[in-house]
Amino acid sequence: MRVATLDGDRKALEFGSQRLNLHELGHELEPKAAHPLPGSADLCFLTASPLEEIIVHLRSCDVDIVAGPLPRSGAAGPLTSVYLRDPDANLIEIANVVPDV
Repeated sequence: MRVATLDGDRKALEFGSQRLNLHELGHELEPKAAHPLPGSADLCFLTASPLEEIIVHLRSCDVDIVAGPLPRSGAAGPLTSVYLRDPDANLIEIANVVPDV
């Protein structure tokens, strides 16, 4: 694990190509958990499946998409991400790594 500094002074914990983004209570970025608490973090899952397929599947399961697809920065480099909430209203990100051109 290593501590990463993002966009000025934001902090994250990186584990290889995975990352936990940490949020300062009262200064969370959007989108965020519905009820952010001290010590909480958002989760991002990388997938090789095209996000278009993921979105179709989520909609077929009546899962609301909070935001996306959007360009984002990840531990593995640039991402394209969609956001949804788990049953406890925590924020979940599902992302494709943007290939090098």
